[in-house]
Amino acid sequence: MESVLEFFKNLWNLLVQLSPSMLTTIEIFLLTLVLSLPLGLLVAVCRMSKWKPLSWLTRIYISIMRGTPLMLQLFVVCYGPYYMFEIPLTGEWPFIAAIIAFAINYAAYFAEIYRGGIESTPLGQYEAAQVLGYSKGQTFFRIVLPQVVKKILPATTNEVITLVKDTSLVYALAIVEMFTRAKMIAAAQTSMLPYLAAGIFYYAFNYLVAFLMERAEKKLGYYQIK
Repeated sequence: MESVLEFFKNLWNLLVQLSPSMLTTIEIFLLTLVLSLPLGLLVAVCRMSKWKPLSWLTRIYISIMRGTPLMLQLFVVCYGPYYMFEIPLTGEWPFIAAIIAFAINYAAYFAEIYRGGIESTPLGQYEAAQVLGYSKGQTFFRIVLPQVVKKILPATTNEVITLVKDTSLVYALAIVEMFTRAKMIAAAQTSMLPYLAAGIFYYAFNYLVAFLMERAEKKLGYYQIK
């Protein structure tokens, strides 16, 4: 019994030690979402543009972002300005570079999710809106976008959960987020317990994300009681 209590006491102490780094992980997660969701919508609109040069440039951007590792993109954004233009790197730059790399990477994935939702909207709704005197902007934001949000929530949930786990990649830029701190403590204590604490955090965080997204789906009428 004492050994069990000691185990949970040690686990709790580890969670307390990891808590400052957990805030860094959450900060990276939230900033990426705030930037990548609207950027993804803009990219999706450009991708569907009737102006071919813009459409093709956007396709190339999406192809590169989805076709190369996020780790590589982190290195390019962080160290590219120094190696290519000899711009000195400040102490805060790695964190800023991480947010930029995450935002442009996830914007590409969100753009394709948005595009699928927009293109699945029946053409008749556009025609009906035109008959009612709606402009293209009003049609998109008042009629199309609310339906798109409802359709894309399941796919968006998957990407958001992946983002939670991908935040651990910033260790490559010497940013001490939660998983990096767990590795440091594990190396110092020669114990697997810090990894268990990290796993609990990631699972709890993803469970919360999935719960909130499921509630949003219910609010939008995905599940109806007959």
